[in-house]
Amino acid sequence: MATKTAMITIAGRPNVGKSTLTNYLVGEKIAIVSNKPQTTRNRICGVVTRGNTQFVFVDTPGFHKPRTKLGDYMVNVAKSSIADVDLTILVVEPIASVGPQEQGLLEQLRAKKCPAVLAINKIDTVEKDVLLSVMDVYSREFPFVSIIPISAKTGDGVDALLTECGKYAVDSPFLFPEDCTTDQPERQVMAEIIREKLLWCLDREIPHGTAVEITKFSERDNGIIDIDATIFCEKASHKGIIIGKRGEMLKKISTMARIDCEKFMGTQVYLTTWVKYKENWRDSDFLVRNFGYSE
Repeated sequence: MATKTAMITIAGRPNVGKSTLTNYLVGEKIAIVSNKPQTTRNRICGVVTRGNTQFVFVDTPGFHKPRTKLGDYMVNVAKSSIADVDLTILVVEPIASVGPQEQGLLEQLRAKKCPAVLAINKIDTVEKDVLLSVMDVYSREFPFVSIIPISAKTGDGVDALLTECGKYAVDSPFLFPEDCTTDQPERQVMAEIIREKLLWCLDREIPHGTAVEITKFSERDNGIIDIDATIFCEKASHKGIIIGKRGEMLKKISTMARIDCEKFMGTQVYLTTWVKYKENWRDSDFLVRNFGYSE
């Protein structure tokens, strides 16, 4: 059977639902989500195999104005992900104006001459006449090959989006095994799951100043997986907040993370967590690379 593949970047400003869309397409959580912007830091590939076609969706950090070395890395990842792909999906919210972040992404698309689909997300939150206005505004800004309203949360319109993506598949052997869902190593997925719970449980800037390092990932003969994880924060005062009174916050974060780790791994997980601080690590080239954010 002749096979095809399509490399597709999912781009957009922070918090528009790129990771939620990636997870829905794949059918399981491979990219973390939260209600805070700039959740995704690395380029994450979600793999979907349908019949003789394999789609590789590249979930990228949100396009934003960086304020730290880590922010510079995230924006560079977002920019470079538009190059050398078969199609880009620009995900936007249903707002009838093109913001500066979207304009920046459109400039990248023009420079790379990459075909693009506009996916207007969160359609479950607005009326139909609003969608028509959004479609009109964006169609005057860029020659999108298609404009598809979707809800990454409910799945509305996602099948139509996948059908459109299939038009850009090229003859090629599959890039991943048919049962593969992501290019991320299992220990990296576990680290991201823990970081997601930090984003959900902590307020203000604290979770954005955290990084997670998996120091142990081993499987017992009975299939149980042991994971040791160190949570790094950038201020000594944040360490106490993450641990919480009598360790209650760290226990809550760890329990939530363990449940999702077990869902992903399909087996029982023993998770042990520690908290350390590395002052202002987001502004250190060495520490940013050390925590795995390397282009």
